[in-house]
Amino acid sequence: MHLVAFAVFTCTLASCTKESEAALNIAESENVTEVEQELLNTVNDHRISLGKNGLQFNSAAYRHANAHTDYMIAKGAINHDNFTARATDISAETDAVFVAENVAKDYSTATQAFQGWLASTKHKRTMEDDFTYTAVSVKKDADGKLYFTQIFYR
Repeated sequence: MHLVAFAVFTCTLASCTKESEAALNIAESENVTEVEQELLNTVNDHRISLGKNGLQFNSAAYRHANAHTDYMIAKGAINHDNFTARATDISAETDAVFVAENVAKDYSTATQAFQGWLASTKHKRTMEDDFTYTAVSVKKDADGKLYFTQIFYR
């Protein structure tokens, strides 16, 4: 059941490379916690305005979101690489039955990232889907550009 949900969702993602995170020299960037909190609050406010539940922060999802944000910074591009492995790990750690993620870059604020996701049918659907838990990772690359990963699960 878990693998079917992951496989179906994964097939809808645009990027599915097999390059492992271990193959890159990945440095851990510093989190921009105020932007993370603002984005989490904005997504929750949006969900509540639709009559949906607010999402609860989860530390396991945060750890995986941080690792993926560092990976994207190392590659210099946003992607959903290694999503199936990330989703499987989150499921094993949390008993999640469905995992999804939104990623972004080239936005300088949480509001801009949220508006970008809201304007995208797939990202909007992910933000509004029937999830319970989430975590948002926002980090700057060496040039000061923000990279965003938000993981959702139920």
